[in-house]
Amino acid sequence: MIRRGASARPAGSCATGPAHPWSDPLRGWRWPHLTVLVGVALLGGCATLPSDYVRTASRSLPAQFDTPSTRYVRAERDRHPGESGFRLLVSNTDALMSRVWLIDHARHSLDLQYFIFENDATGRLVAQRLLAAADRGVRVRLLLDDVALRHEERLLEALTAHPNIEVRVFNAFRTRDPSMPSKLVQFALEGRRLNRRMHNKSMVSDGCVAVIGGRNIGDEYFDASDEGNNFRDLDVIAIGPVVDAAAHAFDEYWNSEPAIPLTAYRTTRDSRADLTALRPELSGAVRVFEQSDYARAVLEELPDGGTGARPGRWLWGEGTLLVDQPEKVEIDHDEPAMRIGPRVKQALDRARSEVLLISPYLVPSSRGAHYLSGLVQRGVAVRVLTNSLASTDELAAQAGYASARRALLDGGAQLYELKPAPGERAQPTATGRSSGVSLHAKAIVVDRQLLFIGSMNIDQRSKFLNTEMGVLVDCPALAGQVARFFEQAADPHSAFHVQLERSGDSGSHDGRLTWSWDDHGTLMATHRDPEVGATRRLEYDVLRLLPIEGLL
Repeated sequence: MIRRGASARPAGSCATGPAHPWSDPLRGWRWPHLTVLVGVALLGGCATLPSDYVRTASRSLPAQFDTPSTRYVRAERDRHPGESGFRLLVSNTDALMSRVWLIDHARHSLDLQYFIFENDATGRLVAQRLLAAADRGVRVRLLLDDVALRHEERLLEALTAHPNIEVRVFNAFRTRDPSMPSKLVQFALEGRRLNRRMHNKSMVSDGCVAVIGGRNIGDEYFDASDEGNNFRDLDVIAIGPVVDAAAHAFDEYWNSEPAIPLTAYRTTRDSRADLTALRPELSGAVRVFEQSDYARAVLEELPDGGTGARPGRWLWGEGTLLVDQPEKVEIDHDEPAMRIGPRVKQALDRARSEVLLISPYLVPSSRGAHYLSGLVQRGVAVRVLTNSLASTDELAAQAGYASARRALLDGGAQLYELKPAPGERAQPTATGRSSGVSLHAKAIVVDRQLLFIGSMNIDQRSKFLNTEMGVLVDCPALAGQVARFFEQAADPHSAFHVQLERSGDSGSHDGRLTWSWDDHGTLMATHRDPEVGATRRLEYDVLRLLPIEGLL
């Protein structure tokens, strides 16, 4: 079972176009058709990964500081030697437009590494800007995890026809654009390998600016989805030494064995013809996007452009890039030196007064729950923000969290679960309709001084199966901004506060969980996960019975 940020595809995926090929794939098929389908799937499962191609290594291009924007970055770096500068991207529209601005102003290189790259409104906007950058001579390298690719195949293959664009897929399936039955067969044959994914998210522009955090490329990460949920997420724009580390980390993944060039796969498609056809398609899609309610809302929210477009105050501090080694997906046992978890724990060990944990998928081991309890016992307030059953996009992860919730509360942690539509109003989407909200941000704040922000969830999948990355920053101002994000999201108007009910005058726990929140000035409370329909609750209850802890 694969989770995108959890899962390969969340419930309520926002991609436009044909129906989701993973939902009810056998509808309308008769047994002769099924026989052929199974045969094709088995052939796909028996195929081999490409090996008869030339593996060409490449490295990040050094920053040249020969544009107004890069000269500005160099001047800022020179004023803060040894430190890195950061800007927090809280607004989803700011996160999108800052990426677009950085792509549009790149002169030499763009390196992008993502778990998800959707072929939807915002994905096609980013693709069109990458293509325009390549047209003006920018070298574009795009590294994507393979598990979630579906409607993106033709788009990506067309882009690879451009001489300045190369696409590689990480931990690939044996065939391109495999059908659902083929994927199932391949998972059955190679579950250990295919269950381990590259979950990293980063973009490096001209070797001197990076965007690192929790967002993938897709409508739901930028408040543009009109199907299912939009995500509350966090990224940072970074300059300084941490960018050099991010560029080096990208090279390590790009040149690793599991990263296979898309061109290594044999195909009957004419990629050059596809690229020619793609150009007007992307231009048309971008024109529609620019005329949408979403684009008008962006202009109102960001009249001076995204944060990436504006000179201004950076928050400076000692920044360290933490990144799992790509070989983590190839080993059969745990090698702590290959993963970032031990470094994050060292930061937590330094806590003296408070730890804020933000994780959409919270499935700690019993040892992890005991560790947090130990922090509480030595006087550290541990406060946790995660999704509620009503807001989560991943029921399986929520089922795993439910099993750990009581242990966290018994240990003294304070739990807050995001409501499905927190705050005063939902943002306009690309078609003008509003939708719900899920938490997708992953961050840790220690004593409002140390901050970790990145792709890592607090679960066993992030710890042992996926590769992850993030930045650890010693900067009270930046940590304070993330703490404010926590406080606003955990407000009674926006989140359910989960507690163990206390009985009588003794104040002892009676064992019942209580969810409390503010509903337009009225204090509400219940002993069941609130705002959940009968069907969703039934699915959740079934998942809680299944032995899936090791897959979460």
